[in-house]
Amino acid sequence: MAAMALLVQKFGGSSVGSLERLKAVAQRVCNTRRGGDDVVAVVSAMGKTTDELTRLAHSISRHPPQRELDMLLASGEQVSIALLSMALQELGLAAVSMTGQQVGIVTEAAHGRARILNIRTERVRACLAEGAVVVAAGFQGAANGGLEITTLGRGGSDTSAVALAAALGAERCEIYTDVEGVLTTDPRIVPGARLLESITCDEMLELASLGAAVLHPRAVEIARNYGLPLVVRSSWSEHPGTCLTSNRRQRVAGMALELGKPVDALELVRHQGLIALSHVPDRPGVAAQLSEALSEAGINVDLIVQSLHEGASNDMAFTLERRDLERAQAVVSALSGHLGGPQPFVVAAYPELAKLSLVGAGITGRPDVVASMFATLGQAGISLRMIATSEVKVSCVIEDSDAAQALDLLRGQFALTPSQVHLEAIPCEDNTPAVRGVALDWGQAQASVHGVPDWPGAAAAICRALSDDNISLDTIVQSECTRQTPLGAARDLAFTLPRQDLDQARQALAPLLQQWPGAELIPGGPIARVSAVGAGMPCTAGTAGRMFRALADAGINIAMIATSEI
Repeated sequence: MAAMALLVQKFGGSSVGSLERLKAVAQRVCNTRRGGDDVVAVVSAMGKTTDELTRLAHSISRHPPQRELDMLLASGEQVSIALLSMALQELGLAAVSMTGQQVGIVTEAAHGRARILNIRTERVRACLAEGAVVVAAGFQGAANGGLEITTLGRGGSDTSAVALAAALGAERCEIYTDVEGVLTTDPRIVPGARLLESITCDEMLELASLGAAVLHPRAVEIARNYGLPLVVRSSWSEHPGTCLTSNRRQRVAGMALELGKPVDALELVRHQGLIALSHVPDRPGVAAQLSEALSEAGINVDLIVQSLHEGASNDMAFTLERRDLERAQAVVSALSGHLGGPQPFVVAAYPELAKLSLVGAGITGRPDVVASMFATLGQAGISLRMIATSEVKVSCVIEDSDAAQALDLLRGQFALTPSQVHLEAIPCEDNTPAVRGVALDWGQAQASVHGVPDWPGAAAAICRALSDDNISLDTIVQSECTRQTPLGAARDLAFTLPRQDLDQARQALAPLLQQWPGAELIPGGPIARVSAVGAGMPCTAGTAGRMFRALADAGINIAMIATSEI
């Protein structure tokens, strides 16, 4: 029977967590193969095997060598692939099990967190040509000419499956899990969470990076970059699940499958204005009232940032089209005396600004990208007026007079072609929902550096110091108010980061802050980050206001705000 298509199907640990479940997976793979399609099945270790192996290692050593840990953990998938191959053969199918090394996954030599460089697909293709199902071990590969076993880190089986599908030119990759697909939010918290029929890879990257556990961000990044159709389905039903879409289609070639260019577009939006507010009361409902008043006036704001300044007040700033600047200033000034603060807040308006944005799925988890952007601009004496970050975009607001130079510098720094440079924001697609889903990340901590010199390159120095220790910042907010230090005017820079990285960040920043008299790192307590995600948000006025209002009505105060454009 001629094959209709090549499919890669990935089954996680819970899907093969017992012999009964593993046999059910074998039957699903068998049905797909007998339907006429070629199949590569990528399998995780059974159930909690990886956790048990990790526990055994730590019972021997408090700090197991990462190389030996890779040798140990890779054995879990070998059990799964051998048993699933046996089960398929019992059903009358030809099947062959292969480790990550045997399927040709070549990685960098970084034990415990290796990224995929290349996949040598000849052996897999030969087995498929003979009519066999290939059962591949997820989570693992080989480095140094095949002499070293490596593992890919958390979510590695997702990454293995999507990378194999891209390298083989598969029609699609199907990720089988315990849920029907991608839901609008966590059903353990919101029982009424709805199943999404489709979602863009950019939207899914945001959700996955914010804690939505159904897919790992690295897997979504590969699917996005190579235009691979990706489907999330339940292992226990025939529901079609959720389809992830991407409008990109680049060819898998060379030695950089997972280490390609992290930035694939540069956007410049000119004729922007900025409203800066200081001494805004720090209580629930203030952000909602401001956003609602602007929306009622027909003013659509773009970037919004807020951080705690001093005492019971916040700094807040937002950008908008320059033509709306005077009306927006009048609207917020009229509210100043009616928000219950100890004093009217200060409103300042700044015309003649531009917004410059780097776009790319490779920004996720790569702090050197942000550091390089800020350093490039700082070395040219270009000051950053505002910073906003997300998983697929980093935006900064600069003086309009610096826009052309900044555009040219960043295009060169990130080796972008003219077709990758956009002189206006990439428009929303028709009928794109403003919000696809809401994610909650419990594992965040807040910190701020007080007394950052108000000169070009200061923010870059902070990001570089953290990047050199491989610490990624999730949200970065620069204060509007300045304070005086021995070095002159200074601002505060607030950020969030994974809670477990806070102590490491303090150590990484200490040498830098010693060079800035009056500067200090102020760690905050644990916080949670709630994020509304949707590609249609920039085209839908009032979305932020509705979110702020929902939180205010529940009596929830907002510690920080940082919007992106998705």
